[in-house]
Amino acid sequence: MLRILLIDDTEKKLGRLRNALSGAGFEVMEASGLTIDLPGEVERLHPDVILIDTDSPGRDVMEQVILVNRDRPSPIVLFTDEHDPHVMRQAIRAGVSAYIVEGIHAERLQPILDVAIARFETDQALRAQLSARDQQLAERKRIELAKGLLMKLKACDEAAAYTLMRRQAMSRQQKLIQVAEQIIAMNEMLG
Repeated sequence: MLRILLIDDTEKKLGRLRNALSGAGFEVMEASGLTIDLPGEVERLHPDVILIDTDSPGRDVMEQVILVNRDRPSPIVLFTDEHDPHVMRQAIRAGVSAYIVEGIHAERLQPILDVAIARFETDQALRAQLSARDQQLAERKRIELAKGLLMKLKACDEAAAYTLMRRQAMSRQQKLIQVAEQIIAMNEMLG
């Protein structure tokens, strides 16, 4: 059963929406008003999806969404009456998974939540891939630096320096980056 944190900063009553979500088998937790600490509520309640109903997502709402995505990323669905494409782009950049304009219809809730969760999972996978590639690039740079230091120290070519590093890594059962970091640290220590 999906746990949904329902946030309301409108004058509308969410009884119909709450009932539709509960009727569809979701566990609904509610908070209302712009003054809530959304990251704190997310940390406390651990929802699967955050659903925000707002007339127009202002700066405060966007900041709360950014903080949630920084601290505890979650799929976020934003229901609003705001048609402005600029506001929609801001919401998406802030981390909203689905931006829904013009009302909430009970029969649309499940597909909307499914799309929001799928988009969130895709975004998280892309972020993980990007982070892994950044890590690989940083490691390659460090390995290249260590290889250059070894080439100077041993007066050898690039291939020979790389072979020395690989042999050291294999004999000590270490990763190449660990050997590179040791070479760099030793060079820094010896000046």
